Amino acid sequence: MKAIIFNGSLERRPESTSGRISRYFAERLDKSGFQTEIFTLADSGIPLFDLSLTKKPLAVERMTQLFLEADIHFWLAPLYHGSIPGVMKNCLDWLEVTANHEQPYLTDKTVGLVCWADGLQAMQGINTMDAIAKSLRAWPISFSVPIIRSALFDKEDPTKISDLYSDKFDTLINIATTKRIEKL
Repeated sequence: MKAIIFNGSLERRPESTSGRISRYFAERLDKSGFQTEIFTLADSGIPLFDLSLTKKPLAVERMTQLFLEADIHFWLAPLYHGSIPGVMKNCLDWLEVTANHEQPYLTDKTVGLVCWADGLQAMQGINTMDAIAKSLRAWPISFSVPIIRSALFDKEDPTKISDLYSDKFDTLINIATTKRIEKL
């Protein structure tokens, strides 16, 4: 089975919050036997959404293929001014190119949601991603992980994700993988 980790941040550094969370998910999913791909938005080359183009951009073709082939999605996003980054929404808007497929958009895909913020508002990003996933005909998992960034990393070893959030991430992964296997 295939899993995609959609890193909706524009951070490129491996030690960034999004990079570290992406790696955590990839390592856990790999150990569970999933073929895992991290789709890093910052490196994707996704252009501004424009359906008037006569040819689908290569970056969009690659993204669409990865998103449609994955059985499980994990969407990771920072909260910016009350929502997910606009470039993340722009990327998801490109799934419109699948509108004429037999199963358009992300029909019946399982999606786990993670958002982090410096304050207590990460749930706003979760709500945004939940609405988008449902609009794309996917099934967002009812358990999501809104993160208070100051509590994300271990106080004694800041290179490690805190026990609080590693437990939550593991729960999300377990629910997503179990739910997907039950669907099959």
